[in-house]
Amino acid sequence: MANASSVALTSAYEDYHCNEILQLHYNYTGKLEQDRYKDRLKPEAVVFLFICLLIVVENSIVLMTIWRNKKFHMPMYYLLGNLTLSDLLAGFTYMLNIALSGPYTLKLTPLLWFLREGGVFITLAASVISLLAIAIERYFTMLNTKPYHRAKRNRMFALIAASWALSLLLGALPVMGWNCVHDLPNCSTVLPLYAKSYIFFCVFVFMAVLLAIVLLYGRIFHFVKSNTQNPVCVQRKPYGLRSRKYMALLKTVTIVLGVFILCWMPLFVLLLMDFMCPVKECPILFKADYFLGVAMINSFINPVIYTLTSRDMRRGFLKLLCCPCLMTKDGRIKKIGIRISLTKTDATRHGLETTISSGNGTTLPVKSIYPKLKLSVVA
Repeated sequence: MANASSVALTSAYEDYHCNEILQLHYNYTGKLEQDRYKDRLKPEAVVFLFICLLIVVENSIVLMTIWRNKKFHMPMYYLLGNLTLSDLLAGFTYMLNIALSGPYTLKLTPLLWFLREGGVFITLAASVISLLAIAIERYFTMLNTKPYHRAKRNRMFALIAASWALSLLLGALPVMGWNCVHDLPNCSTVLPLYAKSYIFFCVFVFMAVLLAIVLLYGRIFHFVKSNTQNPVCVQRKPYGLRSRKYMALLKTVTIVLGVFILCWMPLFVLLLMDFMCPVKECPILFKADYFLGVAMINSFINPVIYTLTSRDMRRGFLKLLCCPCLMTKDGRIKKIGIRISLTKTDATRHGLETTISSGNGTTLPVKSIYPKLKLSVVA
């Protein structure tokens, strides 16, 4: 028994380091008939690289905003930060994926290929499960009218840990053995070393998670709406204020969810076609890079959604980017402008005065030949 296990491990080790296996699978699925593995990176790949760079920069700024602003040190924003981290890593892993594609693909060993594709799968799973974690946290918060801070923090850490543990497990399944090495008829066309059954399983998991998110948000909206329409609850100011804050946060997360579905649904449909189509029967499967590129735009849009829908996030974002020039010492955005108004002033023998105000309550009188004119510069 021990000898059989040792032989199996040795065979798997040799397979994972044999470059010919990768070429065999790519040739079987028809991918070697394309010129993409002979030439350098194509223009669209360069565009995707630039988008990935923007994704990394944008999400890094959002993470820095959450980290530096103590106002965001609460479970909901930590979970948003976890989603932002998964988006950042998605951009980074896809950047590596593109850099190692093209002519470098056939030079990879199966092990390196599994690591290259697994990184994208892990970050994709982290994004989906992070959205589910946010929905779960919002649901339990709305059910508990007097939540304990320690309980919320413990739940938040548990959700973050569980999301990454499940994502790592899902992405590591192929390298752990759920692949189609030596089983060519069951190989995926989009990902030639992945088994079709694994592709279907991933799509099923993602769709089930998205369905659970939609159901949770439906329950939350129904709960908040019913309590908002209740006159007794409306008269309770703390509860009404908390409901308004939750609705604002729910608006942000719901928009993020909607954009996620729009960006990733074409890829999910393509992977389902990959599961059902016989080998070399669906030419559209060879255009999978465009579908994945569209999906990655989701990670580019999320930081924009945060800053447009949340006033606090927008202020924190501006404070981080240009603190001295746009923000006051108390954290408010400066009002910069010029206000000119005609005023009635007491005339003197020497004529009327024009006053220039610096916004701090002091005025500087200046003799002027223009009467009844008051110029105020607010900064």
